[in-house]
Amino acid sequence: MLLRSCRGIPRETHRIFISRSISSRKFEMAPPILSLALPSETGRVLSIQSHTVQGYVGNKSAVFPLQLLGYDVDPVNSVQFSNHTGYPTFKGQVLNGQQLWELMEGLKANDLLYYTHLLTGYIGSVSFLNTVLEVVKKLRSINPKLTYVCDPVLGDEGKLYVPPELVEVYREKVVPVASMLTPNQFEAEQLTGFRIVSEHDGREACNKLHAAGPAKVVITSINIDGHLLLIGSHEKEKGQSPDQFKILIPKIPAYFTGTGDLMTALLLGWSNKHPDDLAKAAELAVSSLQAVLQRTLDDYKTAGYDPQSSSLEIRLIQSQDDIRHPQIKFKAENYS
Repeated sequence: MLLRSCRGIPRETHRIFISRSISSRKFEMAPPILSLALPSETGRVLSIQSHTVQGYVGNKSAVFPLQLLGYDVDPVNSVQFSNHTGYPTFKGQVLNGQQLWELMEGLKANDLLYYTHLLTGYIGSVSFLNTVLEVVKKLRSINPKLTYVCDPVLGDEGKLYVPPELVEVYREKVVPVASMLTPNQFEAEQLTGFRIVSEHDGREACNKLHAAGPAKVVITSINIDGHLLLIGSHEKEKGQSPDQFKILIPKIPAYFTGTGDLMTALLLGWSNKHPDDLAKAAELAVSSLQAVLQRTLDDYKTAGYDPQSSSLEIRLIQSQDDIRHPQIKFKAENYS
């Protein structure tokens, strides 16, 4: 009957019509979600971050690298902007806490809320952050072993990017439920109330954060006496002295967008593959990130653009091999 009603219509159109008719039916039993039925060895990540149509920040900087490393990633876009806010103008929408929770309810209604990891980045309001805390609670009620990786995006170089009241919410509510925290130097200071002016201070800040909650802390960038370094710390057993290390990082004379988001995603990806060796995971993450930045810098120079004249969009797609198979060029040095 379907084909008769389509007489006079080209055969290819028949196929399209039939396909659309079948796809429009509501099946009583939905097909299995293969990322649940046949889970990967890596995991299933819910990533709540910002999104831009053009460029690589937030989820645009985190989702693709995690997928390259073998993870199923479900992104929730806390904002959707035309481009990042460093441009002269931007347009878009902001997701509120109620809308976030509606998405979670939709997933729950279809038994889709099982995740191995939660990743969060920039969050601009207290109400949204409080809803994220409810998401953490809900996900852990389904999977008590959920790993929550939090990049507490608060600011940098002495300046807050977010309302001051968010700092207290992070300090009092978010840090205690995080599994791994990836602040920069300024953010670590905000979360601990502890000034970092030396390597010893950086290690002590990690200890203070361990005492508040997370077993893994990576201060992704610390500027001390003109030198840039990462300090990582893994408290393998609560109350025991953590394994701590540093990685010296070269200074590149340019400003890049999306690097913090990429770094946290890489740390999630590699620390899950090396759960008992945070130093190894950090070596892989730093080496991968530095390769991406160097390629970005070289490509802007090739295009005849002065890389110091404005912020640079990272060359993520062109750096796939460096994300999948980074050459370790930056080694961790363990503290005794």
